[in-house]
Amino acid sequence: MGPLMLGLAVALVLAAVGVTLFGVLAPRRPRLPKDRRRPGEATAAALTRQGSALDELVGDALGRRGWDQRLVVALEAAGMHLTPARFVLIAAGASLGLGAVLALLLGIFGVLLGVAAGAIGARLLIGRKAARRRKVFANQLDDTLGLLAGSMRAGHSLLRAVDAVSREAEAPTSEEFARIVNETRLGRDLNDALDQSAERMRNEDFGWVAQAIAIHREVGGDLAGVLDEVGHTIRERGQIRRQVAALSAEGKMSAYILLALPFVVLGILFLTSRDYVAKFVEYPMGWAMMAGAAVLITIGALWLKKIVSFKF
Repeated sequence: MGPLMLGLAVALVLAAVGVTLFGVLAPRRPRLPKDRRRPGEATAAALTRQGSALDELVGDALGRRGWDQRLVVALEAAGMHLTPARFVLIAAGASLGLGAVLALLLGIFGVLLGVAAGAIGARLLIGRKAARRRKVFANQLDDTLGLLAGSMRAGHSLLRAVDAVSREAEAPTSEEFARIVNETRLGRDLNDALDQSAERMRNEDFGWVAQAIAIHREVGGDLAGVLDEVGHTIRERGQIRRQVAALSAEGKMSAYILLALPFVVLGILFLTSRDYVAKFVEYPMGWAMMAGAAVLITIGALWLKKIVSFKF
């Protein structure tokens, strides 16, 4: 390894550490203006002040490009209590750190690969956490409807029942219902808040609940009984969904193995015959072969996903 690559790796490591520290240590924006704070309040340290400035700079850049609102929605769906700027800073630090490690192994190509992998990994992290949160919310929906129906049978109003769910249920149901309660207290219509929550959680069953509540508010009736019927339907759908997931588990595992196999083989060859793998980046034909392999792997992944995915 030449001194140039070593210096590049060290610079990337320092940049990764600095960006990550700024992202983690940057204080949250104060909720009160300076003239309303207590006198004698301690000032932030130099590092946190610089981190806050960098946080605002990145936030302004995201706002100018219109990316901040999309990131806010994605982070809220994932249940990550971070500002878009802070998430970007932490992801950038992780990408630079990964690029520094790969630079020691693959040279300049490793830097590009590490930065790209870090960016893709951050996006996949948000998507995975959001999907897991939505799955937990769907599994809790049956108990949620039971709490709603029980509260209304006890004589509570609909809003009071929703507030009881926000206090007694587990996360993420409690978080979503607490948000619904807060939005209604700020003047938003309950139907709109419920519809927005169903759209945010991408839960069709909860959308039915929102529709049932909207119809009840217009025509009246026994909402507790309606919620019991909806809960029974949701339980049956959940049972069928779990059966389908069990039957398709083998196909999904086969898909994971087939998709991971090329990368495992490449890693083994890199450890045992590094000169052999280096030929792929030394000649144009090698780059063309890797591009073709990437296209074929992508097509295969989409095909396998279509086979093992079911919608009902």
